[in-house]
Amino acid sequence: MSDFPATYTGDVSPGGAPAVRELTGLTIAKLAVDEKMANNCYLLRCTRTGEQALIDAADDAATLLDLIGHAGVATVVTTHQHWDHHRALAAVVAATGARVVAGAPDAAAITEQTGVPVDRTVGDGDVVRVGEAELEVIAIAGHTPGSVALVFRDPAGHPHLFTGDTLFPGGVGATFGDAAAFAQLIDEVETKIFGTLPDDTWFYPGHGGDSTLGAERPHLAEWRARGW
Repeated sequence: MSDFPATYTGDVSPGGAPAVRELTGLTIAKLAVDEKMANNCYLLRCTRTGEQALIDAADDAATLLDLIGHAGVATVVTTHQHWDHHRALAAVVAATGARVVAGAPDAAAITEQTGVPVDRTVGDGDVVRVGEAELEVIAIAGHTPGSVALVFRDPAGHPHLFTGDTLFPGGVGATFGDAAAFAQLIDEVETKIFGTLPDDTWFYPGHGGDSTLGAERPHLAEWRARGW
């Protein structure tokens, strides 16, 4: 099966169908929720074991649970502490018994905001398993102290990176006028993501469409100069 199937574009909209991509050992279903915020949620399924994980239970628990289906979900990874990325967390966990994973510096805030304990805190180099598939954690501070990205290295293709709100087509995540936070974010995105992963890495952000690192790399200096 082609690694870049013609039917997958990464373009989804709230209320619409998920975009599904088949990789070696992992299926990705991308779904957008909430008309105003248009958050992306990603359901990952190990093709060998059927185990599933969800990245960001952002909103609309009923729709997410329908996407999850009878197979259930073993893990929910919350990419960062901002409210729009975990509004459905409590309902999804209550319905499925999933374990909650988050970056260590954001874990307390996520629990405080949702009432859901974080079962596992993670940092750089940790691995989140989805059946036999492995997602490597990249900690990227700046948008929030404990934001995490997750990379799946397709053994028959190229890396696939889930960036939350740290990296988008066209720039890094918002730092809300905090110059120090922006400097940290752009530095860590440049060194930990662009400095370690190849240009054919396909990345999946917390809002909007996807891109590749190769398409965005020429603009790093521009982003740094503009300050956002």
